[in-house]
Amino acid sequence: MGASTPLSQVLPPLILGTATFNHQYHPDPSRMPYVDIVRRALEHGINAFDTSPYYGPSEILLGQALRLLTPPPPREGYFLITKAGRIKSDEFDYSPAWVRYSVCRSLERLGTRYLDLVYMHDVEFVSAAEVLQAVKELRRLRDQGLIRYVGISGYPVDTLASLAEMILRETGEPLDAILSYGNFCLQNTQLGRPDFLQRFQAARVECLLNASILNMGLLTTRGVDNGPMVSWHPSPPELRKVCAKLSQIAQDNGEHLEGVAIRWALENWARAGKDFGTTAYVGAGPRIGASVMGVTAITELDETWDLWRSVIGPVIGTKDEAATQKSNKIKRLVEDKMWPTLGSWKDHAWESGGETFVNARVTPGQIPNDEVAERWGLVPSAAVVAKL
Repeated sequence: MGASTPLSQVLPPLILGTATFNHQYHPDPSRMPYVDIVRRALEHGINAFDTSPYYGPSEILLGQALRLLTPPPPREGYFLITKAGRIKSDEFDYSPAWVRYSVCRSLERLGTRYLDLVYMHDVEFVSAAEVLQAVKELRRLRDQGLIRYVGISGYPVDTLASLAEMILRETGEPLDAILSYGNFCLQNTQLGRPDFLQRFQAARVECLLNASILNMGLLTTRGVDNGPMVSWHPSPPELRKVCAKLSQIAQDNGEHLEGVAIRWALENWARAGKDFGTTAYVGAGPRIGASVMGVTAITELDETWDLWRSVIGPVIGTKDEAATQKSNKIKRLVEDKMWPTLGSWKDHAWESGGETFVNARVTPGQIPNDEVAERWGLVPSAAVVAKL
């Protein structure tokens, strides 16, 4: 049985992504001000957090931050989102045994009795049959009260749409949520294509979330090649070069590329994704497209929050002349100068997953014989084994 309240009524429209609490974005995540970031997010009213066991220490750091806050926020005062299935860059396990183990481990790391939403992580790297069995296991965990909503995440929009259609067809129940990343940003707007949105609507997907609005660092002043992303970012060199030109265009027009990219994505997805969005205020207001943002510093969080407040008013019909003028300026800058500069790289998406990918996980379903597995009864406890 699904949750009685639709996800769109309880999920906040702006979510703090904690993939940045990871070595891919910071040389030592434990030295990040992660507790202060979580505290400030809650002060701003950003009370939904997205993480994953694949993001290095992210789950652990987020759990520590929530436990260290004083006074501790009530559990019903924040929304926890994590993922399962992706172990390493080349290793995936979507077996029911691993999915259950992963969820139980996440519950312990995050210090909670339940998870609000769990995605199967990067579904394009495994078969449709594996995705189906994993979603069924998540729903069993949901029916046991350990999680509340179920979704999938990934990069290729066509794959996400196909899997949403398949899951509805095979189970008779639609997905609560789909998380897409890097496909609705200044450089790539494929997630907003009418044909894709129609397919998600036909698949009865409740919420379609947009993440990585800076395209994993591609749309930054520093750029991919001058940051920690250089060793792993999947963008081709030619795209990186043309995005560096966007940074100069922004500066020539009195802006920073990050500010332009964040404002454009937040505002335009709030409009384009409204049919798959959440209420502007939890349980109230019109539906707007929900976005996930990631930061590594308090200043980045504050700047993004200010941008969000500036763009959301006009989207929901509040009169704000200054915000409207700024929105129009950014629109002209993007459409008249940045998109022509991108040229054929506009809407370019790189290969992710597919038939050429080889999963390094040779034997799925093997879970660690550790304390997590023992506590949740997933393996025989040492005491039981001793009696045998």
